[in-house]
Amino acid sequence: MESTQTSAKSTGAAAEKYDGFTEEERSAMKERARELKASTRRGSGAARPDPESEVLAKIAELEEADRVLAERIHEIVKASAPALSPELWYGMPAYARDGKVVCFFQSAQKFKARYATLGFNDPANLDEGTMWPTAFALTQLTPADEARIGELIKKAAG
Repeated sequence: MESTQTSAKSTGAAAEKYDGFTEEERSAMKERARELKASTRRGSGAARPDPESEVLAKIAELEEADRVLAERIHEIVKASAPALSPELWYGMPAYARDGKVVCFFQSAQKFKARYATLGFNDPANLDEGTMWPTAFALTQLTPADEARIGELIKKAAG
């Protein structure tokens, strides 16, 4: 055990630079803080930008592969669960019911990941027995994928 600790200490700068969060994670947290601050200002009577316009603008900023997926997810959510409200969540498109995020899109680009993610939070009504998925990796969308996503969104929003 002693030699492991010694070798870990000898790695020097690499070990010292790690502070728990990646640059991308810190960026997402800062975006979330801005979103929360903006929502507080909105409650004070300030002019409120259209949340859907904000989501579409954020989608338009994405690199092509993520943008194509995010645009299609947005269309599927709007068609499958029009009661869900688009909003930004950690700088990414999300869809909420009564102010609570039900589902969200996370770009691969933002977190330097191999794939984008469609995720579901606790308010999603996806419970099925004692175990069910809450996130899906996306690389492209086939018609069958889109149909499945539409069904999941309807169930989640119900």
